[in-house]
Amino acid sequence: MDGQEAVCLPKLSRVAVCGGTHGNELSGVYLVKEMMKSRKEEDNESGSQPVLVLSNPRATKKCLRYTEVDLNRCFSRDALNSPLLDIAPYEVLRSRELDALLGPKGSPYSVDLVCDLHNTTSNMGLCFIAYSDSDWISMHIFKHLKRCMPDIPMRYIHFDLPQDESYSLDSVGKHGFAMEIGPQPHGVVRSNIYTTMKCGVQHMLDWIHLFNSGRVFEGGFVDVFTLVKHLDYPRDCSTLDIIAAIHPQLQDRDFCLLNPGDPLFQTFSGETMPYNGTESLHPFFINECAYYEKGIALSLSRLRRVKIPAVCATSEQHAVIVT
Repeated sequence: MDGQEAVCLPKLSRVAVCGGTHGNELSGVYLVKEMMKSRKEEDNESGSQPVLVLSNPRATKKCLRYTEVDLNRCFSRDALNSPLLDIAPYEVLRSRELDALLGPKGSPYSVDLVCDLHNTTSNMGLCFIAYSDSDWISMHIFKHLKRCMPDIPMRYIHFDLPQDESYSLDSVGKHGFAMEIGPQPHGVVRSNIYTTMKCGVQHMLDWIHLFNSGRVFEGGFVDVFTLVKHLDYPRDCSTLDIIAAIHPQLQDRDFCLLNPGDPLFQTFSGETMPYNGTESLHPFFINECAYYEKGIALSLSRLRRVKIPAVCATSEQHAVIVT
């Protein structure tokens, strides 16, 4: 390894692949169902197989994002530990079931890695969304996918939150990320998006097998887009109705560099509203359909390059450094 130090991390003995956390994001739904079907046909229940989970079966059956509340906002420490109401929303109850199955979150018993499959209506390609920019496992898997799938645009998005405040299903594992792929309309499955997700998951599982088998993976660099803030649509002060859409020059240009003064919105009367920030940033989740209810027109991120070390597997419970 040319004198490069390697961080030795515990093997990934238990891995979960989850789909349908949002029940109308169909690539993950159908991929997990296909993986379940293939496993049944092979009758292979060896410990090397990932745990397969349809996260929100009620929403999946109805092809809805959720039935009562957003399941993918139910996994913060406070949400998981708050007292249950007499009539708790289904997704709150389901989050406790998933935490018991894959966690408990933050405990030594949680699965080693959770890959949660999502689709976006935004033109984002394949993205990893993670809460850490120093989770060498997730970042090495991302680096591996970029090498194996060079024709697919890929980005690593970092939501800078501590574990207690991280709110999505992937945060239940010791390592975890959402694999977000688009553009795909909600309630629809597109073959090219499904195939990209299928290939991404298979390359992830291949990397885990190689890692557990003792291969040392060289370090390198990963470009990381760290979330800075969300922007809402312009709204009428009295009705709170939106009065503008994403400007045509920005639509479908996720991860471009948005500079102060660039066109941002176009009002319904045809006027251009520029970006009035003081810093050039990279937008993503541009015009995501599901975020209208959350008051998010797009998210803005800051790009930087993160150096990651070489990694290898150890049977010990704690990471060590080898040279």
